[in-house]
Order: sequence, then C-alpha cells, then structure tokens
Amino acid sequence: MLKSKTALVTGSTSGIGLAYARALAEQGANVVINGLGDPDQIEATRAGIEKDFGVRCVYSAANMLKPDEIATMVANAENEFDGLDILINNAGIQHVSPVEEFPIEKWDQIIAINLTSAFHSIRAAVPGMKKRRWGRIINTASAHALVASPYKSAYVAAKHGIAGLTKTVALELAEHGVTVNAICPAYVWTPLVEAQIPDTMKARNMTAEEVKRDVMLRAQPTKEFVTVEQVAALAIFLCSDAASAMTGSILPVDGGWTAQ
Repeated sequence: MLKSKTALVTGSTSGIGLAYARALAEQGANVVINGLGDPDQIEATRAGIEKDFGVRCVYSAANMLKPDEIATMVANAENEFDGLDILINNAGIQHVSPVEEFPIEKWDQIIAINLTSAFHSIRAAVPGMKKRRWGRIINTASAHALVASPYKSAYVAAKHGIAGLTKTVALELAEHGVTVNAICPAYVWTPLVEAQIPDTMKARNMTAEEVKRDVMLRAQPTKEFVTVEQVAALAIFLCSDAASAMTGSILPVDGGWTAQ
C-alpha cells in the first residue's frame, strides 16, 4: 500500500514508535527511525526492519530538544529518499509529580519534547508535502489530550497542545493533499508507561500492582492495556487513500476511557 513512500517516525527505537516503523515498513514504506538507546540495539533494530520487510531503513540520532537537529533530520530524509511523505511525531517523555513539587527542568523538557519538537518537524516537512500535494502527518497524542489526570501537569498540557496543533495544521493543509491527525492511546504497555510506575507508587503511596489496577487501568472500561499493534494499525489506515477525507481528527484508542 505504501510502496515508494518514505516515513519518518520520531521516538521509534522502542514502544509505539517502533511498532509504527515496522507497520509502515510492512506496507512497503522506507523508514527513518529516531530515538535513544544502546547503539548496538538500535543498529539491530534498523537492520531487522530492512531484513524483515525488504525496505530501506536509516537511523537519525537527532536530539528532539534541538530545533536545528530536527530540521536537519527532516532535510536528510528528504535528500536520502527524494522526498518525505509520512511524518509521525511520537517522541515523548513523562514525569509524575504534584504541581507544587514539579521540577521546572522536567516541565521544560516535557513541553519541548512532547509538543515543541512536533512543531519543528512539521514546520520542516510541510513545504515538501505541499509541493508534492500528498502527505500524512500523524501526531501521537494521548487520552490525556482529551482528559486530565492528577500529577501529570506538563504531560497533559503538552498533549492538549498537540491536539490544538493537529487541528490548526490540518486546516492550513486541507487544500494541499496533506492530512493531519492525532492518535490518542490510553495506557499502552511500553517502556514509557513502565517507567511511570515507581514515581506513581511514590506520589500515591501504592504498590506496583495497585498502580496498574487502580490508576492506569481504573479509567479504561476494558481493564486491558492497549497494544502497540493496535495503535500502529490505526496509523496505517490514516496513511491510506481510504482516510484521505479524515483530517484534524483526534482519535482515541483508549478502551472506552474518554467515552465516560
């Protein structure tokens, strides 16, 4: 379905981002992955995508805190593959703390990586997409783009911002063949979610199992974690011609959380 297309996925060395990259490659797209991790493991991931799906896969070590590196990453993708067709903004970090104790540096980092980096990558990618009159921009938001939870002031603020950015850019590009949508997963079992457990245990004086049951899955009527494959499947649909009329959509994949 996506043969001859090129996709860039930020924050894609693990978790949801890696699931996006592999799903896009399975559909025939060349992919640029980006993120942190052990260099040997990243190389194994990159080579594995090429081997498993017969596409080209390159890695960018661009730091999502640095606008110039983000712009260079997009430009390199354009040059390497003669165009960038699909951009998925997925890079994200999290910190859990009461607002009066929230470290200022953590606030700044979360806003920069979860929200501002998406602006920079979109800004760099849009001219080429408009020129070719085809593009797909997908922002990984969160159920927290639609509702709030205690102790996550920066994350909730950033994800609400992603929803607004998605809608605004969708309107700007609606007549240029480029769609812009946001996927809003609830709790997906990824390294990012797993890493929240110790801080949440401390903030709420709970055990790990209590955090999973009474915090993470309390609001999800299915009482099950969303899978990375389910999130990636929606992204693939949004890249398809069948979804060409969908733009500016904020789409929950949340086990019924935001239906309540």
